[in-house]
Amino acid sequence: MTKKTIKAIDALQDAQKIAFAPFIFQTAVSLKKLGVFTQIFEKGKEGACILTLSSELALSKYGLGVLLEIAESTGMVARNESDNYELTKLGYFLNYDKTVEVNMNFTNDVCYKGLFHLTEAVKTGKPAGLKEFGDWNTIYEGLSQLDSQVQKSWFEFDHHYSDYVFSEALEVVFRDKPSMIFDIGGNTGKFALQCVEYDEAVRVKIIDLPGQLDKAVNLIRDRGFTRRISGLELNWLDDDPVIPGGADVIWMSQFLDCFSEEEILKILKICVKAMDEDSTLIINETYTDRQKFDNAKFVLEATSLYFTALANGNSKMYTSRELITLVELAGLKIVEDRKLGEFHTLLVCKKA
Repeated sequence: MTKKTIKAIDALQDAQKIAFAPFIFQTAVSLKKLGVFTQIFEKGKEGACILTLSSELALSKYGLGVLLEIAESTGMVARNESDNYELTKLGYFLNYDKTVEVNMNFTNDVCYKGLFHLTEAVKTGKPAGLKEFGDWNTIYEGLSQLDSQVQKSWFEFDHHYSDYVFSEALEVVFRDKPSMIFDIGGNTGKFALQCVEYDEAVRVKIIDLPGQLDKAVNLIRDRGFTRRISGLELNWLDDDPVIPGGADVIWMSQFLDCFSEEEILKILKICVKAMDEDSTLIINETYTDRQKFDNAKFVLEATSLYFTALANGNSKMYTSRELITLVELAGLKIVEDRKLGEFHTLLVCKKA
């Protein structure tokens, strides 16, 4: 057993919280969706009594009661001297912090049902939880067909952890004034659009699955950039995928974590074949071993379970050591290893 000192009663309490973790999570989701957190917070130090909340929110005293009782026990709300409910710091972050909101929606709308099949996924190496949404090999094949709320939560989660670093990354991407950029795994085309707005001469080719590419093409058409942004449909899990040459920069943002180590090596080798001596491959990722804060590492490791249970059954959020090893095995050398924003790392690569 670990030598860390923890009292048995505290360990037992933590074990009970884990045993009832789904109850606590769904309580938080309900209190947020029903507007209870907001209503309590707006009452300020005076707090809110359950009868007032019941009347203002048109909810039964019973329903509010069972939610608020467990919320108090888990520290989301507290009772003041008047026996009214106040929002704690924990409750405040659950209701108002944007990152927490994105994570909660992703967990609730995308992952919750699928995680029930985690044990099967670990045993089989297949995304067993994906059956909750449809009959596909990976979630990416069916992403464009998912319920609109599920798609919304998926894309908000994906974009929340990448979009804010794009402006800083563009300085590196355009350092040598590329004329053609391959955006691999371009999703909705947000990065491609930022590229053509950053440089009026550059052209971008988005390489992605058909469903995602359709979404990107529609957005690009609406923005009037079809002349400078093109698309190439490609499934990297096909037997012999190939990309054309001609790219000055190959850009991959939070893309490689969607594949197993064997698949990553295959993808990188294909890219190396398409590169010449002047081409640059840039990888933007969040690595579990390069996070300043424990909660960031925790979020990434939790995200790995989404990959296991729902996305593909065999990928994860990698450490920098794991990915750097694959980069070098593929025939690339890292010419720059650069921190990007608070959580990301850019690996700028050339042919070895």
